[in-house]
Amino acid sequence: MKEIAQYGSLDSTKLHAIGMPSIIAASGENACRQFIEFFAVSIRNLNTRKAYYRAVVNFLNWCGDRGIKFEQIGPLVVAAYIEQHTASTPTVKQHLAAIRMLFNWLVVGHVIPANPALSVRGPRYVLKRGKTPILTKDETRVLLENIDISSVVGLRDRALIATMVYSFARVGAVVGMRVGDYYKNGKRWWLRLHEKGGKFHEVPAHHKLEEYIDTYINVSGLWEDRKGPLFRTLLGKSRKLTNNYMAPADVYRMIRRRAKQVGITTPIGCHTFRAIGITNYLENGGTLERAQILAAHSSPRTTKLYDRTGDKITLDEIERIVI
Repeated sequence: MKEIAQYGSLDSTKLHAIGMPSIIAASGENACRQFIEFFAVSIRNLNTRKAYYRAVVNFLNWCGDRGIKFEQIGPLVVAAYIEQHTASTPTVKQHLAAIRMLFNWLVVGHVIPANPALSVRGPRYVLKRGKTPILTKDETRVLLENIDISSVVGLRDRALIATMVYSFARVGAVVGMRVGDYYKNGKRWWLRLHEKGGKFHEVPAHHKLEEYIDTYINVSGLWEDRKGPLFRTLLGKSRKLTNNYMAPADVYRMIRRRAKQVGITTPIGCHTFRAIGITNYLENGGTLERAQILAAHSSPRTTKLYDRTGDKITLDEIERIVI
């Protein structure tokens, strides 16, 4: 969507260049402009923008493939699309939410009189336990202690993984940190995490995390570059840090590589370490309410999805079955 701003007028060539669905392009300049503004103006988070764009384009192209014109889209069409959707239930619900939001925007822009998706109900989905695979505390310790820290790369990776564990932070918030977001407050060091919606969340650093980050910054010489990224990409195979931020995909590949090196076969990812930190915190007497604050969750139900303290109880009880 970066190309949108350069278009003052909307002709067919430009519409094709920015991936405009054909049934929107055929509905007039106002519809086209409102479609573009929906993504460029109303959605600030880049990941949400990409996900919603894919969702509504898939729906509109589905309509176009069946000869359905834009003005013919009604509740029955939206319901039929949702009914035939083959993705997971959370994905279907997300797509329906994107379609609803788009049509709401088009109603406000006087493109259509009413929202055809407003009355369509999505599939029911109730999740009481998260699906993110986690490691035991011993496996986590093995992973951290067996990272080769003879180079700045290993020091970076250890500090990054530890940051997710000890601060309950999302990977997006961690890779968005600058060097200056690790700062001293009184006698302790704190982290300033860049959360969703442009919000900042500040949390004190665990003493082990202080050790890992201090060592990483000392060796990499990043103390003076306070406005530069804390966790940086590598320059080719030189094992030297660049001035660029790591992306979540970079972190995921690093985690999978590090896990393989120590023989961990659990299909872990970036969210794994958030769940590990929260679970370990609760196992050692922490409260769900405090975990919610530390994780910057708006609801304790979200935090509860990361709580795996009941797993051991469940397994112990199942093992009572002796046949």
